[in-house]
Amino acid sequence: MPSAAERTRTLVHSTCSSALLITGLEGARPEQLEPRLRNVGPEGDLFLLFPADSPVVRAATHAQDDELSAVLEITDVAPVSVPHRIRGRAWITGWLTRVPGLAPPGSMTLRLEVNEAYVDDLWGASAVEPEAFAAALPDPLVRDETELLQHLHAHHGEQVRSLCGLVDREGHDGGRRMKSVTPLALDRFGLRVRFQDTDGRCFDARFEFPEPVTGLGPLRRAMRRLFEAATD
Repeated sequence: MPSAAERTRTLVHSTCSSALLITGLEGARPEQLEPRLRNVGPEGDLFLLFPADSPVVRAATHAQDDELSAVLEITDVAPVSVPHRIRGRAWITGWLTRVPGLAPPGSMTLRLEVNEAYVDDLWGASAVEPEAFAAALPDPLVRDETELLQHLHAHHGEQVRSLCGLVDREGHDGGRRMKSVTPLALDRFGLRVRFQDTDGRCFDARFEFPEPVTGLGPLRRAMRRLFEAATD
């Protein structure tokens, strides 16, 4: 199971939407609060790229040497259509400053010095210490997860549906008639699938790989073994 710090770092490095929340900017349009890029420095600070004329940059400029607190809120939405589509959220709180000279023309890089973080997702809810956040690594599949799930859903629906057989064996309400079986989340440890029965009730099942995968080649082998186990 990935740690809370790893899950938070994975969300930061993902393509999930985010918003930088600052007191006094409640009236800003959502797109004005969305960083163009976000990354994590070697010390665990977040680096966020915004248009130079954005209200976020103006707030950081106005604050100058004062400590400007901000919260980066990240919302993780499943890349395939499923009931209850939001998979999780993370909040990273800290102090915001400008970093001149690290952005292309017309942009400004802002640094968020992390004070605390909190993640609430499919694994559960947990606080994350700044040191743990700085030391954690994102999941190796983070950049490919969206495309992989969409590919599974669009082109391997029958194989995904065959996982009902494994659910039956484990006794996880497998006796219900399923209306939909949808791949929900994928990481180096395994695949999570959302099942919806004909009465509209949903439950998730997690299918663990024999060992954590390190890239797309090992993932293909692990998925093949999973589908073979479902049809045995």
